[in-house]
Amino acid sequence: MASSTLKLAKLNNEPEIFHSIQGEGVSMGVPSVFVRASLCNLHCRWCDTDYTWNWQHTPWTHENDKLPGYQKYNKQEYIVEMSTDDVVEKIAAFSCTNVVITGGEPLLQDKAWQAVTAGLKSRNPSYHIEVETNGTIAPSFELDAHISQYNVSPKLQNSGNDKALRIQPEALAFFSHSSKSWFKFVVAHADDLAEIEDILSNYEIPRERTLLMPEGRDKATLQNRRTWLAEICRDRGFRLSDRLHIQLWGSKRGV
Repeated sequence: MASSTLKLAKLNNEPEIFHSIQGEGVSMGVPSVFVRASLCNLHCRWCDTDYTWNWQHTPWTHENDKLPGYQKYNKQEYIVEMSTDDVVEKIAAFSCTNVVITGGEPLLQDKAWQAVTAGLKSRNPSYHIEVETNGTIAPSFELDAHISQYNVSPKLQNSGNDKALRIQPEALAFFSHSSKSWFKFVVAHADDLAEIEDILSNYEIPRERTLLMPEGRDKATLQNRRTWLAEICRDRGFRLSDRLHIQLWGSKRGV
């Protein structure tokens, strides 16, 4: 497949591609190479990667608005364009075959990811490629052929997005019927459970493939919410996801 260009998040004036361990979801603890796409079609008020979408002169609100000195981001300063061939080279330089395509919302750039995933698989068929998505966009047939796992995180009312934006029935139907999908819901309050149960019922999402994760960007908040969320997971048959990277390194980029 011919090389094309990806819009990636910029970190230290370089594309945000790094080697760490997966901190969330069913693959938590697995050594992985992360590739962070810029751009998103949602605007979650608690998002910890708001530098991928919270651009200057946009109307979206964010919890960080209350922090002294916080400002929306200059789009040109936080995006780097990189050829798909170069992305493949960068990933392949790490001695790690678990790759996590994250964002932002990666599936906004489906065609470019087709080239990256095909390039990786041609080098080494054992690459295990995960896509982290908000579940509003179904992948193309061509991209799906190279993906090993979808980490689908449908957004709830607590995200601040209108339901018409965050719930896309055709996309959710695709993911719910894919054996590659795992679902992760970000829980801020116990009241969120009713909304989660409705989504599972409406879109036939398997409970045994559903994880609940506490919302939080600091250890104290996560500890508080993890305690009562664990009991809910036990009683209702969900898996519990932590945010291991926050526990280890705090709310930092590139880890």
